[in-house]
Amino acid sequence: MQDLYDLNLTTISIRVLLSLILGGIIGIERSRKNHPAGFRTYMLVCLSSTLVMMTNQFIYIWFEGTDPARLGAQVISGIGFLGVGTIIVTRRNQVRGLTTAAGLWTSACLGLAIGIGFYEGAIIVGFSVLLIMTMFKKLDIYLTSNNRIITIYASFSSIESFDNFIIFCNNLGLKVIDIEMNKHSNIKDSSVISILNLKSKKRCSHLELIRKLSDFDGLIHIEEL
Repeated sequence: MQDLYDLNLTTISIRVLLSLILGGIIGIERSRKNHPAGFRTYMLVCLSSTLVMMTNQFIYIWFEGTDPARLGAQVISGIGFLGVGTIIVTRRNQVRGLTTAAGLWTSACLGLAIGIGFYEGAIIVGFSVLLIMTMFKKLDIYLTSNNRIITIYASFSSIESFDNFIIFCNNLGLKVIDIEMNKHSNIKDSSVISILNLKSKKRCSHLELIRKLSDFDGLIHIEEL
């Protein structure tokens, strides 16, 4: 059993294979949803992190006075540059790619654990990450689609319609806690585009709330962000 934690051809092969499996499993879930970092990206991140940690172990074994955690620490901080590339802010101020970035960082950490021979922790955490990305997503959707705060993107035919919409929201028991408003870029067009954070007095279905708000006259388009 101790041989599994030593650095030899057998353990190197096991660690490489395990990093490909765990990185690939997480990457498949991202690829299925067409996210920026997918199957191959996750495998590469996990595999390269595994190599870094095995290299770290090799240096520690053969060269005296070396720090066995130095290279791993650089991977944990350096992977942030790759993660930032997957995070985007849309023109409607929606932030996309946070889960993908977190998944890449986790994949790197899994690779480090595999690379040093911490097989048990890597396997348990690897399948826990898969569980979070699949089963827990339904819980996340339920919690966010029924809470008291909703963020909407809406366009109105005029500034007067926008002002009346604020009154309409108050009459529905919705408190406006934040507003970001822009006039249409076309000078001849009097329409107004806004992003509003609304807070209701109690938990409610966001879908039902959007339907109520859609009844307002002067509203061109509305959707939840």
